Order: sequence, then C-alpha cells, then structure tokens
Amino acid sequence: PGTEGRRMSYEGEDTLLEFPPPFPIKVMGRNDADFEAHATALVRAHTGDKAPLSVASRESRNGGFLSVTIEITAESKAQLDAIYEALTADDQVVMAL
Repeated sequence: PGTEGRRMSYEGEDTLLEFPPPFPIKVMGRNDADFEAHATALVRAHTGDKAPLSVASRESRNGGFLSVTIEITAESKAQLDAIYEALTADDQVVMAL
C-alpha cells in the first residue's frame, strides 16, 4: 500500500509532512541592504550543501521591512526545528513563519 496521508515519525515526533518535501520558510526583518543574504545564510547553515530551491523577497508597504521566502527541501522535522530556532534567536529577524 502507498504512504499517502500517513504520518511520518521522526525521533518519536509525529508530523503530517512526508520527507523530503519542498518547504517554504518566510523570514521578516528590517529592509537593510543585506537582510536577504543574512536570512538565506541562516537557513543554509542547516541545509548543508543543498542550495535553496528558490529565494524571493518582498518589501512591506512602507518599505521599512523585507519578507524573504526561502524554499528548501526539508530533510526532517529536527532540521526544520533547528532552522526556526536559529531564525527566532537572531537579532535581525523580526518574525519567522
């Protein structure tokens, strides 16, 4: 039988994701010249040699903030947890979704 719709387990944690899915990570911060590169570097620190599938940026209405969406091939729930921990701990990141 196929595995569609089944929960995959990683280190005892249930998740609805089946790995490896493409996974978008949205990172928001001040619209500084290097924020896109900074956010991408924070994510790449947890993806090894694999480059992001895509990186797209969008300024806020007033131009003060930048939203960067970095799509990666997620390898595990632990990897995603580590990425979000690194992003939320960083002083330049206002929010990560």
